[in-house]
Amino acid sequence: MTQSEERSEDQARRDDTTSDENSDRKTASRKGAASRRGVLLGLGTAAAGAALAATPAAASAPSRSRSPRGVCTYVLVHGTHSAGAYWMPIAQELTLLGHRVVAVDLPLHGARAFVPESYQRQDLAALATEPSPVAALSLDDYERHVTRIVRRAAAHGPVVLVGHSLGGATVTRVADAVPELLHHICYMAAFCPSPVLPSPDACTAAPENADALIPLGQVVGDPERLGVLRLNPRTGDPDDLAALWKMMCADYPEDVFRQRLGGMQTDESTTAYAGRAVGRTHTWGRLPRTYLRFGKDRTIATRLQDRMIAEADARTPRNPFRVHDFPTASHLGPLDPAPLVTALAGLAP
Repeated sequence: MTQSEERSEDQARRDDTTSDENSDRKTASRKGAASRRGVLLGLGTAAAGAALAATPAAASAPSRSRSPRGVCTYVLVHGTHSAGAYWMPIAQELTLLGHRVVAVDLPLHGARAFVPESYQRQDLAALATEPSPVAALSLDDYERHVTRIVRRAAAHGPVVLVGHSLGGATVTRVADAVPELLHHICYMAAFCPSPVLPSPDACTAAPENADALIPLGQVVGDPERLGVLRLNPRTGDPDDLAALWKMMCADYPEDVFRQRLGGMQTDESTTAYAGRAVGRTHTWGRLPRTYLRFGKDRTIATRLQDRMIAEADARTPRNPFRVHDFPTASHLGPLDPAPLVTALAGLAP
């Protein structure tokens, strides 16, 4: 590397650090002020079945000699209004191939989900105002939770970190925090913010996402007052159901859509959508990364996926995304998980 290149890289690191510090000072004031359009466009991840919970604890640096060749641990991070159980079909197949899998429940999701009392009673008037502890969550909380899991997993061998939808922002934050613990990072129709689009909100408000579906009529209450984007997955309104179906998985049979809808959670933090998630070139940017591109996504539009890939590659031209294209996949992914399993299995060492 020439002296000029070294000076440029040093400057880039200082710029990244300064930007991160400025962002941290602004975090508190941004709570609850996320763009309604940005938050709504981020919707779409739904879980089904029982949650695959993980209770993390601190661990020492990894000892990778314990893992057989070709075997690794996949740490899978769900998206908005979802839980670790979203990954169940993929996790099962990866396990049968001999890998270890941790399908993460983010804080107050999955096995520890917050369920509004008024939601249980289907009192929609009360549901519009009932406070939610989810409002206090941020990307900092998600990052810390997943980083603890990665530390434990890395003690047993290589780790592949995968995020779907909103989970991509957490993947970036974790990769930036502990790149030395990760073998590969993967974004599955997920947010990959950049300096130009630094948060999930900014990504979803981009012109490339203009064709995404916005379920304005399905939101319960005021997201800015509640601090959460609240939905009612138990709705019986045919218009609401049709809107959610188109947005999440228009290609799925109706009975499968109902299954996915049954696993959704009511609340997701608006602060998480507003959080900065820009990886630094010398940490996140040095890791091998893959993007699973969904060609009929109506939540994170395919053109937005392409822009995020291009902006990441422009920042680290010597380490571009490896892209796997799924041209007929909607936001929840192909109904048959086999092609996704094949792509993910190929990320193992």
